[in-house]
Amino acid sequence: MGSAVKLRDDYSASELRRLARASKDVRQSSRLLSIAAVLDGMNRTDAARIGGMDRQTLRDWVHRFNTAGPDGLLDQWSPGPLSRLSPEQQSELAAMVETGQDRAVDGVVRWRCIDLKRVIKERFGVDYDARYVGKLLHKLGFSHISARHIIRARTPILSRSSKKLATHAEGASLRPTAAYEGGALVPG
Repeated sequence: MGSAVKLRDDYSASELRRLARASKDVRQSSRLLSIAAVLDGMNRTDAARIGGMDRQTLRDWVHRFNTAGPDGLLDQWSPGPLSRLSPEQQSELAAMVETGQDRAVDGVVRWRCIDLKRVIKERFGVDYDARYVGKLLHKLGFSHISARHIIRARTPILSRSSKKLATHAEGASLRPTAAYEGGALVPG
């Protein structure tokens, strides 16, 4: 069985509780309170329960507290993977999207993610998924806007021919009868 990890002695339990009250991070506060309980002499299983963690997890946080102090008890999130496009390539892509497509050169009427995926593969040699191209455009400051379809001016003949009346199988129209048109709910 291993021995208990020694805590650094430059912080008292009351100091750690004061830091926990002043902290804006709830998780850091609970970790500070668990370590303060250990400094007060509580066994580590019960002290870990105060912070809502396991005894082994408390041990890991004690190691981080010993090396970095109270700031070591903050969550350290990874920035994620680096982009496969360089900043210059990203700015070139943004400029290309901003200026728009040329039907003769690009072969498209408007940019879609699948089209930009192909262009990125051809120009930069990076093969992204079409869904990630949308995320990349969002990171570059573009929003998703669909093109509006054009409503053509209607002529009277076109207008009459495009109207359709739904009918029952018997041929009766679904339009309300004269008795219902006045707003009456019950005929008669």
